[in-house]
Amino acid sequence: MNASPTMSMPRALPPEHREQLMELAREVSVPQGTRLLHEGARADRFWIIRTGTVALDMHVPGRQAAVIESLGHNELVGWSWLFGPHTWHLGAEAMTPVRAWEFDAGAVRALCRDDPEFGVNVSQWVGDIVAHRLRSARTRLLDLYGPYGSGGMR
Repeated sequence: MNASPTMSMPRALPPEHREQLMELAREVSVPQGTRLLHEGARADRFWIIRTGTVALDMHVPGRQAAVIESLGHNELVGWSWLFGPHTWHLGAEAMTPVRAWEFDAGAVRALCRDDPEFGVNVSQWVGDIVAHRLRSARTRLLDLYGPYGSGGMR
């Protein structure tokens, strides 16, 4: 499905690569309470949120899953599809009804292989998101389970 050219996409992708990516998009609606990602499951798709909120969570043995981050408009849900072994590292649940662009991970990886410049830009975009999410996870887990005040960045 072709997206509107005015749709805000990751700034890390040049306009021609945003267009290439959006040619692979499929519009979906996800009901509140739906699990999008299950830790350890096969990562075969990903989403960019149009409306709604998705919570990323992490299994913590002996405790309830810890919410790492809440994602909203124009944010990427799922990055494990890009890096082997292509299994989810986190879980995710729709906290509200969600409308999103859904992408077939295999098709996007094939495009990355076929167009190395596209692949580099997508890898950089997703890598930046991974770095941000790791910092968020560290801070959140320290806030939840560490000594008081240990979640601040140094």
